[in-house]
Amino acid sequence: MNKYSAKKIAGNTVSYLALTIWALTTAYPLLWVILNSFKDRREIMSQSFSLPTGDLFTLDNYRLAFEKMDIFGAYINSLSVSCMVSLIVIILAGLASYALVRYEFPGRNLLQGLILAGMMFPAFSTIIPVFRMESAWGIVNTDSRFLSLFALSLPQIAGNMSFAIIVLSGYIRSLPVELEEAAYMEGCTAGQIFFKVIVPLTKPSFATVGIFSFLWSYNDLFTQTFFLRIKDHWAITRLLSELTSREGTNYGLMASTVTMVIVPVVIVYVSLQKYIIKGMTAGAVKG
Repeated sequence: MNKYSAKKIAGNTVSYLALTIWALTTAYPLLWVILNSFKDRREIMSQSFSLPTGDLFTLDNYRLAFEKMDIFGAYINSLSVSCMVSLIVIILAGLASYALVRYEFPGRNLLQGLILAGMMFPAFSTIIPVFRMESAWGIVNTDSRFLSLFALSLPQIAGNMSFAIIVLSGYIRSLPVELEEAAYMEGCTAGQIFFKVIVPLTKPSFATVGIFSFLWSYNDLFTQTFFLRIKDHWAITRLLSELTSREGTNYGLMASTVTMVIVPVVIVYVSLQKYIIKGMTAGAVKG
């Protein structure tokens, strides 16, 4: 073994060790919450680091959570909004990215600069004018579940657009323009070129945008607090926030509810992780 190989092995060992420690510190709090959700609330403080086996194991926290709250209704609301946000962001960002990359038009550079600037402003700075605008439209705090969820989805769609356009633009820019020229010579219109040539080739990037938009929408408590005031319209994250304020000392109930909120997100992320990595890196190098 030469000197270079020894250094490489030592460097990889240190890197893997650091990543393993980081992964354990990240995963442990999640595992701790899940394990304690199966314990009686009186046992959590005294035996919080014990495994929920034997007499420690109980499902009472989950039974109580379903008795106190409309878990399934909140899940439906969350999934409805998140899926709607993901779908609309994918369509609008895809069309906008294709136009910005492939077409020259007045104001193009200014528009690209505004898209970049859109990532610099947090939701806190725009939520008041957005809320007042939607209130003037009459779609906030109504008895209609659809209007309430639609009002929630609009700022989330706007908030994800800049990121989505930047990611998709980088991927589309890496595609050879000769493919589109060949499709144009065959008589395809701009719309046909986008949906039949660009979309199939950019599936990993579209998947990345869709997944991140879904997760951000699902976890967006700040916007939900403003737009979901009626209990039947609450999403799952809003429901958890209300539970925390009412049952702050019932750690068993809180642990079970947190588990029900985060486990679906973890499953989605782990299942689609390869698409996220591929979509984020495929357009990084042009060639």
